Amino acid sequence: MRLRSVRSVHALLLLATLIGAAVACASPTRPLPDGGRRVLFIGNSLTYTHNLPRTIADLAKSVDETPLVHRMVAYPDYALEDHWFFDIASDIRRGDWQLVVMQQGPSSLLENQEHLRIWSQRLDGVVKEVGARSALYQVWPSVFYIGSFDAVRTSYRNAALNVGGMFIPAGEAWQAVWAADSGFAFYSGDGLHASRLGTYMTALVHFEMIYDRPATDLPDVAVVNGATLDESPARVAFMQQKAHETVLAWGIK
Repeated sequence: MRLRSVRSVHALLLLATLIGAAVACASPTRPLPDGGRRVLFIGNSLTYTHNLPRTIADLAKSVDETPLVHRMVAYPDYALEDHWFFDIASDIRRGDWQLVVMQQGPSSLLENQEHLRIWSQRLDGVVKEVGARSALYQVWPSVFYIGSFDAVRTSYRNAALNVGGMFIPAGEAWQAVWAADSGFAFYSGDGLHASRLGTYMTALVHFEMIYDRPATDLPDVAVVNGATLDESPARVAFMQQKAHETVLAWGIK
């Protein structure tokens, strides 16, 4: 996942947009129902892999919470700058959103941290214009740069603080689990995207941040994008506890 200059590779981004639409990376633009927690997700494959928004919505449904009314605008390898130049402002201005969750690549390098700060601030101007709040979803580095987890956390947390937004410490929760038990396979085979288990862990943190309700209230069954994972109740409960502890330690609501 790398940050790219829109000005220098505009044609490639257009191609990525077309490909992204073909592989269902963005939610359809059908009318959304009224009510519910209204959340727009903006990002790339670290959001649409295993359908993170739907997984969060299913968690809320499992404990009879207010429905998550959501839309996802996410395309392969997109940074926030790319979304801006392809008119994400129009998506933000539609839907009566309460929260706009945004992410790009790991953004661990200093220049990429600045890039995240600048473009999250640009999007936040539109978010505030419509009376919503921005949320920065902390992702994770690839397995090849696993030592940069803390830098990723710092990058996303600082970007959230810069706009007075929510900070969702999903990547930090992965580390919290591994500190106690390294046997949880949160990466998929490509060493970058989340496995289904990694998506579940990520969704737990989002659920607690969005609903302000402990992940430990959830059923001890892991369901991701409608599919039940073969995980024991004890392992699921352990992940829920670590998600809760991470939110208490690092989350900004």
